[in-house]
Amino acid sequence: MRPFSQSAGIENRGYSKPLQRVTADFGSDNPFAKVLEKLREHYGITIPSHAPRTITEEHARKIREMEVLQNELEGNGCAAIIVEVDGSMVPLVKIASKTSDDQPSDGRKRRKVGWEEARLVLAHKQGSVSPKFGATMGTADEAGDHMVNCVILAGGGEKSKVHCVGDGATWINDQVNRVFPEQGKFLVDFYHLCEYLAHAAVKCSPIDSKAWLEKQKEQMKKSNVSAVLDALIPYIELESIKDQDAPVRKCIRYIANRPGQFEYKMAIEAELPIGSGEIESGHRYIIQKRLKLPGAWWKAENADNMLALRTLRANGGWDDYWTQQFKLAA
Repeated sequence: MRPFSQSAGIENRGYSKPLQRVTADFGSDNPFAKVLEKLREHYGITIPSHAPRTITEEHARKIREMEVLQNELEGNGCAAIIVEVDGSMVPLVKIASKTSDDQPSDGRKRRKVGWEEARLVLAHKQGSVSPKFGATMGTADEAGDHMVNCVILAGGGEKSKVHCVGDGATWINDQVNRVFPEQGKFLVDFYHLCEYLAHAAVKCSPIDSKAWLEKQKEQMKKSNVSAVLDALIPYIELESIKDQDAPVRKCIRYIANRPGQFEYKMAIEAELPIGSGEIESGHRYIIQKRLKLPGAWWKAENADNMLALRTLRANGGWDDYWTQQFKLAA
């Protein structure tokens, strides 16, 4: 027996809450065209081709509008919270307004496509494997607000040490300093740093670049930053050489411009991560799995709303959202 009636809403062009939930559930993970196939396969129901997008994006909008970010750390909280942050490019489409009779009336011909950054945050207690997520297409400050919210959801408090790892994007460190000025510490992802060292190694030790690289990696794990800079400086390229051909200069600048962000020794001793592989995995199943499908382009507001929907599901709030929707419909 089907959980809802085919006639409940389809003939009346209004969709029952159970049908909306199933449609949004499929639409949150699959291309909207695929949702039509799944509804027919699993429930024997046919709805108009536009309905999966309309229903899913409407509930994504509601979820984003209902989202309230906590911003006050209270109580002692757990001893240590791990935070990872990273950006991922999302394909967006914009339809330019028609400002003159010379422009095509068909909006598709005024369409411009491009890529903008989605910022993803996760937080969990040290030793936990159940992170809480936040995401936004908005500003760095909005991502910082999600950091605080995720830390609170993960059990952090006023006394919790916040250990944040990410690539060398300056906005991440800036946000850690803004939202966790006393208890936060930002660490540059070790493997991101190693990419710079690996490129420099070819110039610094062309005969045995691998051995040179391993030595510098060990020095960085001991937080001997000055020793690594000393190993790089003799091979720095002339200023007349372009950056793309100056890996040593780029590596030196990368390290020198991020003081205090390479405290790997302290992190290792405290059994805290020095890499941000967890957030990179999160990108795959929170953002890329749905928002970066081949041929998929999003309006900015719809992409932002879908991020809210995806993180709600990842954080275990999907059932609570629909319980509330059913109560409103009663």
